[in-house]
Amino acid sequence: MTRARTTVPDVLAAIRGVHFPAGKDRLVTAARDADAPEEVLRALRGMPPERYADREEVARWVRVDPAADPDTATARRIARAREGGRPGLSLHLREEPRTPIQEEFGR
Repeated sequence: MTRARTTVPDVLAAIRGVHFPAGKDRLVTAARDADAPEEVLRALRGMPPERYADREEVARWVRVDPAADPDTATARRIARAREGGRPGLSLHLREEPRTPIQEEFGR
């Protein structure tokens, strides 16, 4: 059984009619009234119980599956781990393939 995934644009579409600032409960209620899928409601329920100033703030705080939304910091961290980098390792310390010019000059 595969689990359905949601993305930030799905969440933002579900809260399209909300006037901001708005609290978490208001966002969940608006999404439920808009007949949003359960995955969207679950993502909204997972947010901290704060007042959100606008849709961009909601987009920053909503938790979605990183594989479903490749623009999240978590997804970038996962992709970097797959490429061999460790979290917190500076770019200049990572193993990278050498360019042909570096090979030629022995650097």
